[in-house]
Amino acid sequence: MTKNSSKRRQAQYSGIGGQAVLEGVMMKNGTKYAVAVRKPDGDIDVQVEEYRGVCSDKNFTKLPFIRGVFAFIDSLVLGMRVTMHSASFYEEDEDQEKKTSGSRSDDIMMGFTVALSVIIAVALFMLVPFLLSDLLGKYIRNASVVAILEGVLRILIFVGYILAISLMKDIRRLYMYHGAEHKCINCIERGRPLTVKDVMRSSRQHKRCGTSFLLFVVLVSVIVFFFIRVDNLALKLVLRLLLVPLIAGISYEIIRLAGRSDNVIIRIISAPGMWMQRLTTKEPDEEMVKVAIASVEAVFDWKAYLNEAFGYEIDNSWTE
Repeated sequence: MTKNSSKRRQAQYSGIGGQAVLEGVMMKNGTKYAVAVRKPDGDIDVQVEEYRGVCSDKNFTKLPFIRGVFAFIDSLVLGMRVTMHSASFYEEDEDQEKKTSGSRSDDIMMGFTVALSVIIAVALFMLVPFLLSDLLGKYIRNASVVAILEGVLRILIFVGYILAISLMKDIRRLYMYHGAEHKCINCIERGRPLTVKDVMRSSRQHKRCGTSFLLFVVLVSVIVFFFIRVDNLALKLVLRLLLVPLIAGISYEIIRLAGRSDNVIIRIISAPGMWMQRLTTKEPDEEMVKVAIASVEAVFDWKAYLNEAFGYEIDNSWTE
């Protein structure tokens, strides 16, 4: 890289995203994604596949607020797929045939798992706070206070859940790979070469993180549900369930805007999610970063990106 590479550090949107998996990282660019996993023997396995998404050929899935719902579904489906792939390297006494993905039974099982995950999440973060606040409402006659209590309970349950699972050893390693994923994206979006040294000194927080999206879902739900003023318990419950897609759509638009903008207002809005990422990301070691870099390079030409976004001329000195 030429010497002028240190002059410009304004973040530029790259379009890539990803997630941490068991002993690895998945990176997605457009319809292609790569899963890089550190195998038990120490080698890095990289698999590149294509995922177009649910109803990707339908124009209505690209509309604002609606696209967020489908993006959330796609993230769940793809996330389950790559998690199963990474876990296959650590399953004992498994035949190679069982590791082959794409069978009808695997698709059915994955669909069932995704649906169950959504049901559990809605029950834990939406219904439980509602039922608890409704119970407290028998002693508190002010509807606004009850609505605020429901929101506080929802936030406390979400943060408590994150804190509880962060104590697990395997989850901590997952969070380290999560940090490696963010560091790689921040590295190139800040105009730095994708080397271990530059990745390690990059931030492990990113505004487009799924943690920020989930926190936005919780916070937006607090605001939306505050204005639902009906007396019938069953109707309250139904309205909350029906509004979940709308809340997801609004949250997606916020995080989408945050990922493409960098001003004072966006930084303020993004601050709670960035703070939460201190819990869901940990500092990775260099071996983890190498896995994340392998995943990025399998689907993204970062040298061409730096040339186009920052005007850098890449030469052999970029490895220095």
